[in-house]
Amino acid sequence: MLSKEFRNKSPQERAEEVATLAKLDAEDLARLKTFGGLDESTANRMIENVVGAYPLPLGIADHFKVNGKERLVPMVVEEPSVVAAASHAAKLCLPKGFTASTTQPIMIGQIQLVHVPDFRKAQAAVKKHKGELLETANEKDPVMVSRGGGAVDLESRVIKTSRGDMLILHLLVNVQDAMGANAVNTMCEAISPKIEQITGAKARLRILSNLAVHRTAKAHATWTKEALAESTKGAFNGEAIVEAMLDAYAFAANDAYRACTANKGIFNGMDAVVLATGNDWRAMEAGGHVYAMKTGQYTTLTRYWKTKDGDLTGEIELPMAVGVVGGATRTHPMAKTNLKILGVSSAKELGEILASVGLAQNFAAMRALATTGIQQGHMKLHAANIAVQAGATGDDIDRIAAIMAKEKNVNVKRAKELLDG
Repeated sequence: MLSKEFRNKSPQERAEEVATLAKLDAEDLARLKTFGGLDESTANRMIENVVGAYPLPLGIADHFKVNGKERLVPMVVEEPSVVAAASHAAKLCLPKGFTASTTQPIMIGQIQLVHVPDFRKAQAAVKKHKGELLETANEKDPVMVSRGGGAVDLESRVIKTSRGDMLILHLLVNVQDAMGANAVNTMCEAISPKIEQITGAKARLRILSNLAVHRTAKAHATWTKEALAESTKGAFNGEAIVEAMLDAYAFAANDAYRACTANKGIFNGMDAVVLATGNDWRAMEAGGHVYAMKTGQYTTLTRYWKTKDGDLTGEIELPMAVGVVGGATRTHPMAKTNLKILGVSSAKELGEILASVGLAQNFAAMRALATTGIQQGHMKLHAANIAVQAGATGDDIDRIAAIMAKEKNVNVKRAKELLDG
């Protein structure tokens, strides 16, 4: 865990403390202290038409204990209160922390077949030749296969469209510690000519699906009513907070407008960690939002209930297509450093931490909404940004921010008045 003085230290001093705790080397520490570490040459290889880099703040969420192991969680995000909220939620469920798990890292590659002469015969042909098709797919990634991964199954289904019926094949691939997009896409393209030959159909799209229903993560934690009461310094009764939060959950679970915002809050935390580790936050969000529709109604990715002791338990489950090898996780120098700070060596560990962060972020927002309101803590941090916009520097930033937050009057006009006064 970070020291109690961590918040009041300078960014350089914080970097040194994190480096000590995470056992980072001098190169990693230098990246932290220089706010980036992405050199021109690396950036130019990552995407097209590079003209520079766009830095975002990197913060560390504390107090996370996942499956009994303490973690420092790097978060890259521009929104105030996200890091603080996640840390506070994690602290409130100590000493037990979060219990998390993941399923096998199975990703889906889709092959779209059109102009199918006979659907029944085509499906039978795919089933008959499945063994050799899987073998062909696995020839494209012998390293993954040698590590216990590779293509493991091939499924088919018929869908009806305005363009006529189509046969859709799902190639299931165990991608091990990778996110897996490139490997899966390559395998789908490799087996498509043979599939066209045995079915008489035409293969159109051959592409990974970001709805990773076979690759999910789950986390749960319990917050005692005593801890909830203490978190408000006695301003609210613990039992009352539990009831208020259950009412808030029921709202999100049964109203798409509320659920959308609740899930956005979940991704506030998860995206920040996904981005910090060089993973694909767009894929995470796309899969998560569709997964929230699995019952036919869009709902929240979390659920809450009251224990027999009157405490509050929360749980989250969602697709978890992340990796610790390949892509930007091994290209971006800060992504590599952040994985060291997390202390993870597998996609499974990363997924378990991410699910825990998502649950913590959702809990924090719900607790705030059910007690003091979301703006109180958020506006304290937002006020500092407004003070800077008004031209404040040095100690004036905190002074003006504190006055505006106390007045509940946070705007540039007021900040300028305080600065000029």
